[in-house]
Amino acid sequence: MMRDMPDGTRILLTREEIAARVQALGGEIERDYAGREPVLISVLKGGTVFLADLFRAIDLRTRVDFMSISRYEERPESTGVVRILKDLDHDIADRDVIVVEDIIDTGLTLSYLMGALRQRGPATLEVCTLLDKAVRRIVPLDIRYLGFDCPDVFAVGYGLDASERFRNLPYIVAVERSAVETAGDLLLPLLSP
Repeated sequence: MMRDMPDGTRILLTREEIAARVQALGGEIERDYAGREPVLISVLKGGTVFLADLFRAIDLRTRVDFMSISRYEERPESTGVVRILKDLDHDIADRDVIVVEDIIDTGLTLSYLMGALRQRGPATLEVCTLLDKAVRRIVPLDIRYLGFDCPDVFAVGYGLDASERFRNLPYIVAVERSAVETAGDLLLPLLSP
């Protein structure tokens, strides 16, 4: 049973809704890449929870790789210009590549990343995102696999964080920015086993 949510918070997606959609996305990828061996690339850290579940939902020979990127500027609004802190461990030339994201909003950073990955010569390059905050989109993006549309809210849980907190929630919560600090431990395991 779910406890009462702290003021300024509400459940966007339950554990069950997320699990069902991840299974469906895995099925779509499995059908589209039948007989092939796609490489799933996640940008650390947010997408790792989604990637882990998605990876297990795909019954194909599949590789996983990671990148870590950082904005050059310290402004909260992204310009999309990033520096690579951790690059891929393997060459993606002539490989089928799927970039796995937790959330896409302006699209600037992902657009930059997709351009950088295209220069490496993959056979195909697609995007799979759990959440799409299209209302904030600045640059057009082709998202092949979409989990859920996301309203213009600050979301935490299932890999999404607020100052490195709340990634371990099994669901996604909309939190008013002013409530992030006061919500504290009340957001942690609100679901009983």
